[in-house]
Amino acid sequence: MPSFSRISGTGSALPTRRISNDELAADLAKRGVETSDEWIVARTGIRFRHFADPGTTSVDLGEQAARRALDAAGLSASDIGLIIVATSTPDMIFPSNAALIQGRLGAAGGAAFDVQAVCAGFVYALTVADQFVRSGMARHALVIGAEVFSHILDFNDRTTCVLFGDGAGAVVLSASETPGLLASALHADGRQSSILCTPGRVSGGAITGSPFLKMDGQAVFKQAVHVLEDVAREALAKAGREPADVDWMVPHQANIRIMTHTARKLGIPTDKIVVTVDQHGNTSAASIPLALDVAVRAGQIRRGDTLLFEAVGGGLTWGASVVDY
Repeated sequence: MPSFSRISGTGSALPTRRISNDELAADLAKRGVETSDEWIVARTGIRFRHFADPGTTSVDLGEQAARRALDAAGLSASDIGLIIVATSTPDMIFPSNAALIQGRLGAAGGAAFDVQAVCAGFVYALTVADQFVRSGMARHALVIGAEVFSHILDFNDRTTCVLFGDGAGAVVLSASETPGLLASALHADGRQSSILCTPGRVSGGAITGSPFLKMDGQAVFKQAVHVLEDVAREALAKAGREPADVDWMVPHQANIRIMTHTARKLGIPTDKIVVTVDQHGNTSAASIPLALDVAVRAGQIRRGDTLLFEAVGGGLTWGASVVDY
């Protein structure tokens, strides 16, 4: 009986609206908010992002990514015994995005639920799915990260509205006789919840608190560069691997400075980092599976490569996974 899980297919989806820094800066100027391509690139590495139209939701994007991952794996929706969606921007309070996507795919019968760990959500969801597959509860699982962060951005706050984009990525995790997902490490520190949050909620038919994303950028940067190195080393140690064994680091695409800083601390050459932040911005829980799919389809990542996923997000949450692709 197979006792491991491996990634058998990847997929991704992006909204059609692709917005450059110059276009965004021009739109923000109409609101009296000053920024520029030079300012954004110097601080983040971001040059473009995709924004969903008002009628496009995270379920729409997640479904597209899921179908492409199923095609890549050579499977049908009826083969899927588990769907986990990592998202901070679900379509509804309930039911979950996972249930809604399951219904659209025609994959009824298996388990379906969402994971909320913000930008670390995909690593959390992948780790949970791995346990289902290893235990025999599901032979094939869909793990999806899907976000429409443009819906919760305050476009009067240039410190946050230039950072994020919309998109989705998905993987199929399948039972295997050879190891694929080698090890993961997950952590959280709820004492840091205020540095990155969207504190609004629905009560009595109205929104109470702020419905917009709030971030203390300096505090997040300081925490990120500290915890990402530690959690990457922890996951590698659990897997019996060294940083030198990593063929590709596929990090959460938050900020090019955080990504390169972490790689340098680990001794991983910067040319081994999969970088999509310049094209997509920060797509939160979608960013790792989206970057993975881009790299796989470009022939950058090949079968047999050892991958390091790592992410930090609101909560504060952080995690890393080591994967033999």
